[in-house]
Amino acid sequence: MAERKLLAGQPVRRLRRQAGLTQAAMAEMLGVSPSYLNLVERNHRPLSTTLLVRLAEKFDFDPRTLADGEPGGGTAAMRRRLADPLFADLEIDRGEVDEWLAAAPGGAEAFARLFDRAGGDHAAPLPTSDPMGEVQREVERWRNHFADLDAGAEMLADELRLVGADLYGAIVERLRVKHGLSIRVLPVDVMSDVLRRIDLHARQVQLSETLDAAGRTFAVAYQLAAIEMRGEIEAVARGAGFAERTAERLFRRHLSSYAAAAIVMPYARFLRACEASGYDLDLLGHRFGVGFEPLAHRLTTLQRVGARGLAFFMIRIDPAGQVSKRHAGASGAAMVTAEGRCPLWRVHHVGARPGETVAQLVELEDGARWLTIQRAVSPRGWGGVEGQFAIGLGVAAAQAGSLAIARGIDLSGRATPIGLGCRACHRPACRQRSHPPIGRALIVNERERHVPALHFVGD
Repeated sequence: MAERKLLAGQPVRRLRRQAGLTQAAMAEMLGVSPSYLNLVERNHRPLSTTLLVRLAEKFDFDPRTLADGEPGGGTAAMRRRLADPLFADLEIDRGEVDEWLAAAPGGAEAFARLFDRAGGDHAAPLPTSDPMGEVQREVERWRNHFADLDAGAEMLADELRLVGADLYGAIVERLRVKHGLSIRVLPVDVMSDVLRRIDLHARQVQLSETLDAAGRTFAVAYQLAAIEMRGEIEAVARGAGFAERTAERLFRRHLSSYAAAAIVMPYARFLRACEASGYDLDLLGHRFGVGFEPLAHRLTTLQRVGARGLAFFMIRIDPAGQVSKRHAGASGAAMVTAEGRCPLWRVHHVGARPGETVAQLVELEDGARWLTIQRAVSPRGWGGVEGQFAIGLGVAAAQAGSLAIARGIDLSGRATPIGLGCRACHRPACRQRSHPPIGRALIVNERERHVPALHFVGD
């Protein structure tokens, strides 16, 4: 029960405070004694299933949000940190980690923050600033769902629909009539490496000719959101409390892009289309006029209270294996937060099959099973130069039964066993292994040569 105790205290206390209730008042609503609730909030009593159901009924919240209170992200996340070579000789097992988190959650959270700030490398100097990391953590704190932005964008999208079915044309007209801004598409030799620019002197939103139709629609939606939803965007950005302007600007840009996507794919209409089509990605892309990447990103945001979609994660990887975008959303997927990845995951293979959607059922070492969906995309960049990325989407196999792409896949059948990178993976006899796990010594036998090139203690 240690992990349940860990999940209970901080989120329950936060939920009570958000509702403006005393312990006695909340205990009365839940049908328990104030002393018992006090023990739950202090992690001295487990959160029973009955009490969990009552909390969900009385306060209309997602029980998965209890995971937000886990110090350092919980046992799995702390064990990944403790897999660093600095701690290899300590041989800390899962039980010790569970006891640490239950007995001293504040100390564990402090360790996690310091470790993350140091970049996970004990030999590296402590960085003075990591604006991209700060923004990523803030987005994940919100689980990439910003309810106020979705609500405002939905109202704006409904107004635009009154103008006409052509969303691009409706946005262009609104920018012209309400804000005195015209749209001008300029040749690449004029725009150089710029895709979108606002020229307030000329009262123009200037777009590069390299943008396709979907890209132009998103660009004008971004500009409209930045103007008409400025208050909502600023409120969320200020609430993050970033110490530096760079992080705040990056976060504001993310929020503006989020609002633009919510205009193009309004929450209620988009969720209805997802559920009616079995999350048919090709159909959704055609219906809302978006590419695979913005569609994948939008799928990670569907966490409105009372109208939740499936908990997707998304990751974007370049041909060198570097991650340039990652959103765990409400999935809690370790595959997104881990720095390492497994070559057996097909997201690394789809570059050779551009435009083709590949589904794969995978299983992590802890038994978690995911249906993953991957496709290579080539967004047009400046000067018409194309880059290439692999987009990986995933949803828990237990939730994937209704997906159109899951038809014909036995979600309880054989899955590809993968890890979180060789350094964090303890699967034995893997032909793709390039390094032994951290903390495990290599075994070298000069008289034999096995198919797996590397063996380690415990293999």
